[in-house]
Amino acid sequence: MPTADEFKQRAVEQLAARPFRPVWWARSGFAQTALAGLGNRRHAAELAAETWNLPDGDFVQMHFADHDPRAPLVLLLHGLEGSRRSTYVGAMLRQARNRGFGFAVLEFRSCSGQPNRAKRSYHSGETSDLGYVVERLRARWPERPLLLVGYSLGGNVLLKWLGECSALVPDTVCGAAAVSVPYDLGTAARQCDARYGGLLTRHFLRTLVPKALAKAQQYPRLLDAAAVRRCRTFAAFDDLVTAPLHGFRSAQHYWQTASSAQFLDSVRVPTLLVGAEDDPLVPGTVLPFAACAASPFLVPLFPARGGHCGFVAGTRLGSPYRWAERQVAQFFAQCLERVGITARAP
Repeated sequence: MPTADEFKQRAVEQLAARPFRPVWWARSGFAQTALAGLGNRRHAAELAAETWNLPDGDFVQMHFADHDPRAPLVLLLHGLEGSRRSTYVGAMLRQARNRGFGFAVLEFRSCSGQPNRAKRSYHSGETSDLGYVVERLRARWPERPLLLVGYSLGGNVLLKWLGECSALVPDTVCGAAAVSVPYDLGTAARQCDARYGGLLTRHFLRTLVPKALAKAQQYPRLLDAAAVRRCRTFAAFDDLVTAPLHGFRSAQHYWQTASSAQFLDSVRVPTLLVGAEDDPLVPGTVLPFAACAASPFLVPLFPARGGHCGFVAGTRLGSPYRWAERQVAQFFAQCLERVGITARAP
């Protein structure tokens, strides 16, 4: 088996052979971000749902495709207010199938279309549910290689968990990838509140506020419902909802505690980090160039363009395609090769 440094060097070289070139009609970060939510969502019907009860009496929904216990399994963690219907889920599912991988999606609490039971919900730093899911997958398939990929909030959860567990991550986890991660949650929140007249924040609050109001009805006197209705910024929402539901003193305390940047130096699993310097939510100044340079386990892939979870590539004559998912699948094949498993060529 190659050393971590040798593997990283080889991975960087192979991934660099396919640089990101945005489609000519969507070159800006905003345009690429807008494209991230567009596309066919029929993949959701192909996924078989399972309800997994959690130790605290709550539940999450798991969704599976290609139940072949001999194949490596890709587990995807979605972003803020995402779900199995998110378009990047379909894109990653296609890449997994092309490589002969199994595929699963963890829908965080309250994201499956059903309200969760507990007072708490999910957030960018909540890692206990991921830990439970990984252990349960390991119990079901003890020898099955596991590959983890997270988008945006899901990427922050994944990196924080990898850093928290460090060398204790189960050895069946062969590799990980995180796309468009908000490494500094405070910066990401301020970007959403300030850019494009607060358009990004309004997009998320459109579903977050009704969920919080439903939680206030489910548990009277838990939240200040009138104040929640007046929320117009992430700073206000995280102060009024995220912090009190999850035991933080304030939005600032939540951001400081849950941001994944501080956990990167403890990651001990080969991990691909994909992020664009023109991401409207995550400015290039917070991309972890220094952490990647210092760690043999962190493989950076930070093109100048791509937006947030966009990375729609193509030429004038070719059909557009999602570049990040192809790079993640290629990296996962390299991770498996590192431990002696040959993945199917795409």
